[in-house]
Amino acid sequence: MRVNKKYSCLPAEEKGIHIINIRAIEDIGYDQHESTLLNSLSKNPDADCKYGLYFRDGKRKVDYILVYHYKKSSAGRTLARRVHHNDSSARSTKQDQPLPGKGVQLEMRESEPHMDYHEDDKRFRREEYEGNLVEAGLELERDEDTKIHGIGFVKIHAPWNVLCREAEFLKLKMPTKKMYQINQTHGLLKKINSVIQKITEPIQPKVAEHKPQTVKRLSYPFSREKQHLFDLSDRDSFFDSKTRSTIVYEILKRTTCTKAKYSMGITSLLANGVYSAAYPLHDGDYEGENVEPNDRKLLCEEWASYGVFYKYQPIDLVRKYFGEKIGLYFAWLGVYTQMLIPASIVGIIVFLYGCATVDENIPSMEMCDQRNNITMCPLCDRTCSYWKMSSACATARASHLFDNPATVFFSVFMALWAATFMEHWKRKQMRLNYRWDLTGFEEEEDHPRAEYEAKVLEKSLRKEHKQKETDKEKLTWKDRFPAYLTNFVGIIFMVGLTFAIVFGVIIYRISTAAALAISSTPSGRSSVRVTVTATAVIINLVVIIILDEVYGCIARWLTQIEVPKTDKNFEERLIFKAFLLKFVNAYTPIFYVAFFKGRFVGRPGDYVYIFHSFRMEECAPGGCLMELCIQLSIIMLGKQLIQNNLFEIGIPKMKKFIRYMKLKRRRSLDHEEHMKKKQRYEVDYNLEPFAGLTPEYMEMIIQFGFVTLFVASFPLAPLFALLNNIIEIRLDAKKFVTELRRPVAVRAKDIGIWYNILRGIGKLAVIINAFVISFTSDFIPRLVYLYMYSENGTMHGFVNHTLSSFNVSDFQAGTAPNDPMDLGYEVQICRYKDYREPPWSENKYDISKDFWAVLAARLAFVIVFQNLVMFMSDFVDWIIPDIPKDISQQIHKEKVLMVEVFMREEQGKLQMLETWKDKDKKKGENCNNHSPRLSRSHSGSLSSCHSYPLDV
Repeated sequence: MRVNKKYSCLPAEEKGIHIINIRAIEDIGYDQHESTLLNSLSKNPDADCKYGLYFRDGKRKVDYILVYHYKKSSAGRTLARRVHHNDSSARSTKQDQPLPGKGVQLEMRESEPHMDYHEDDKRFRREEYEGNLVEAGLELERDEDTKIHGIGFVKIHAPWNVLCREAEFLKLKMPTKKMYQINQTHGLLKKINSVIQKITEPIQPKVAEHKPQTVKRLSYPFSREKQHLFDLSDRDSFFDSKTRSTIVYEILKRTTCTKAKYSMGITSLLANGVYSAAYPLHDGDYEGENVEPNDRKLLCEEWASYGVFYKYQPIDLVRKYFGEKIGLYFAWLGVYTQMLIPASIVGIIVFLYGCATVDENIPSMEMCDQRNNITMCPLCDRTCSYWKMSSACATARASHLFDNPATVFFSVFMALWAATFMEHWKRKQMRLNYRWDLTGFEEEEDHPRAEYEAKVLEKSLRKEHKQKETDKEKLTWKDRFPAYLTNFVGIIFMVGLTFAIVFGVIIYRISTAAALAISSTPSGRSSVRVTVTATAVIINLVVIIILDEVYGCIARWLTQIEVPKTDKNFEERLIFKAFLLKFVNAYTPIFYVAFFKGRFVGRPGDYVYIFHSFRMEECAPGGCLMELCIQLSIIMLGKQLIQNNLFEIGIPKMKKFIRYMKLKRRRSLDHEEHMKKKQRYEVDYNLEPFAGLTPEYMEMIIQFGFVTLFVASFPLAPLFALLNNIIEIRLDAKKFVTELRRPVAVRAKDIGIWYNILRGIGKLAVIINAFVISFTSDFIPRLVYLYMYSENGTMHGFVNHTLSSFNVSDFQAGTAPNDPMDLGYEVQICRYKDYREPPWSENKYDISKDFWAVLAARLAFVIVFQNLVMFMSDFVDWIIPDIPKDISQQIHKEKVLMVEVFMREEQGKLQMLETWKDKDKKKGENCNNHSPRLSRSHSGSLSSCHSYPLDV
């Protein structure tokens, strides 16, 4: 079809009908099979177009959808239906017939209400942009007579020549005709693999893409000159729906609209409200009786269902439907979840070991033995009285469950586990790159973002003498300096806000403990510490969940004012800021309990006070490890249950319900629209837009921190993470398949900046666990006592060794207990946990030599533990190759086969040229041997001899 290059529209005053001039203003008629842009003024449900998956001809597939808002009156809709009736009758003759002329348009202009300037401007931009899309080779079809009032849809189809051209530009690797055998294992390994396949067969998904393959097609970047290399027997399925939508999206980003004085791509048009949405279509419905088989339905059955939680994920089908970037996320999540299984088993064993040895733990037995009659100093001034150490028996016994020699082993194990997990993922990633033909893929620089282009334009307009050099302008650090300063101040303020909230919770704990000590009964005073800890942790949890949402919005705003050039830069900067703020928010309360609580208390008679009235908190006689365990478990479990699962289920359901109520209200206004069956693009428009993978990765990275950073205090963390992830995989899968619009497929060969964050957390975990074991737990003091101070080589007397004595006559004025006879006898010496000289010493209450011996041992343990575990982690990293040997062999084999294919092609060309030369030579000899007296009929053959090389 010959298309006029000018993509003009009707005059502004004749905008009743959306008729786009393709050939000329005087020839508006168009043919159904030849037209590039069809106006679907009235849409009747038709099975031929599969309810919106195809154009009205039922042949051209819809690859992408653009959505826009418009104002439509009832008169306009009535006339539109009448015009469409005339149009359809004209098309039935398969000839170009003119549409209604100016008389009809004038009638519509009189009945149509006047539209404002902004609506006109948006319409003109859409017309120009769609015209440029047509010039780029795309085919469009508009539908405004839909079920959703005031919403218009533009359906986009990429024909074969456009797909080939763009596939060559994007260097898409496509399968060729050449097939080769994948190297198979032999001998013992083959038998082991066959046994494993039989055992795991029940947990394999029932999809064709997940079956083990013995042959593979050789892939090569698509080239129009080398189409003979590719299997083009079925052109409709050569480019799948994912690839087609990716190609169309690249054209949409590249195509510009210049009526707004500066270049505008689809991102700018979406940001300015010219279009309200742009998305590819899902393959079809996923539920129903008469639903045709499609990949979406298969994913819903074999992946996005809680009934298949025990099965492997069909990662290849996920990649085929959603693209490589989303496929890599779910592959990483699957590997992480699998690796949590051995960590959970070892954690359970460590916990059971603590349960089995709790009755044999001598320090806790001494604390629970009431015959020791150890009187402890008051926990607060005046209102608190002396108390018996045996009242903290339950806390001491519970502490042993997590503070035992097996905890040290588990910390070392988890450090090596983290290193092994990272190496295992790198190998898995390489296998996926090979399987998905991404081995030679290199990410190219993306198109500039709409905000960046607008900022550059604003800068160029400020320099009037450089208006013509807009393309040469760019944003420098001077332009971004105010944004950088705002970022720095904003992040410092947010971190300070987090610290202030934690400090407020500390004040709450101190004041609440004092208040409960006054009002509680003697039996209730023993549970004051647990009550205060539990309520404070719940407050911390609520604050963390609220601040997480706030910090996410603030991180996005701070990134936006920086105006990064590309989407990749924007995403990386957003991830860095969001992770920094959420990391500080989630772990600050835990860091306080682990490393600061009980460190700056002072001693009886010389306590450290806050605001001259509140004493700093003390750890329990059994140490702060039990409290750290409570803090970590409640925050981790609460965050996973409330934020990750409840929010992910509840908020989308609520948004869906709100959209349903709005649509129901609109349908009540137009009964005729309500009776029509929804098209595929209308159904997808009502779904939630895809917001990126950053929130999904973020919650898993924070969980990875809970599993590795403080695992010495909570060995059951991997188990709870495993249970959460089993649900999380299916929850995310259900959300992607049923709740979200289909995202544009994005090619990626790795998980990007998240891998570096994981490695950083793994290194940090080694240091933190070393400090938790040495400073938070009693592991080092026990070793020091056992090998330096124990008389009989046992732990008998350890509790008494860690307690110092205080003479009650040395209390400061106004700080002694109001009821010194609360225990029924007069107390002269009370005990407190510290290494200090006794009151009968010359240097009473000074730090003793035992303190320095324990501190030296603690620091030595940190240094030895950190270097040893780091060395072992690096050794694991070194000994496990990043690329599996069989994959490297297959990649090399592909290169060799590709060279052979091209060599054979060149040899074939040379042989064909030689054959043509021989034929030409023989023809020339035959022609020269003819007699000059040839008849006129023979001269035709002579001329054909000489014309043969030209034909060739």
